[in-house]
Amino acid sequence: MSTDPIANPIYRGVIPYVNVEGADAASALYQRAFGAKELTRMPAEDGRRLMHCHLEINGGSLMLADAFPEHDHGLQPSHSYTMTIQVGDIDAWWARAIEAGGFEVTMPVQTMFWGDRYGSLRDPFGIHWALNQPAAVNAG
Repeated sequence: MSTDPIANPIYRGVIPYVNVEGADAASALYQRAFGAKELTRMPAEDGRRLMHCHLEINGGSLMLADAFPEHDHGLQPSHSYTMTIQVGDIDAWWARAIEAGGFEVTMPVQTMFWGDRYGSLRDPFGIHWALNQPAAVNAG
C-alpha cells in the first residue's frame, strides 16, 4: 500500500479547511448531523481548542480548526461559500441533520427548477450547508 497521501482518495481534489469558534463542538455536530467520521484530532496546547481536525463526510474530507488570532488565524465568518453534500436520499440526510439540532433552515428541501431536490441550512458556527439529491436519483 502506498504511503503517498495523494494516493488516498480522501486527500484528492479541493479540501475545505474551515476555522470556527468551537471546533470540538463542530466535529461532534457534524458526526451526528452528517455521519462524519473523525479521522484525525490534534488538540492545541491550551487544552480548549483544536489546532486540527480531519473529518470524512460522505466520502470527502473536511478539515477544521479553532481560530487562533494570536497566530494571525483569526475567525472570519462564512459568507461566501456553501458546503454541499450530494446524497442519494435527501430525506434521510435532512432528517438526521435536523434531529442533530442547532441548524437554522435557510431553504427547506424542495425540487428545484433544474430538477434536483435541494435544501440548505446554517449551523451554529456560521457555516452554510446544502444537501442536494441529483435529478437522476429522483428519476430512478
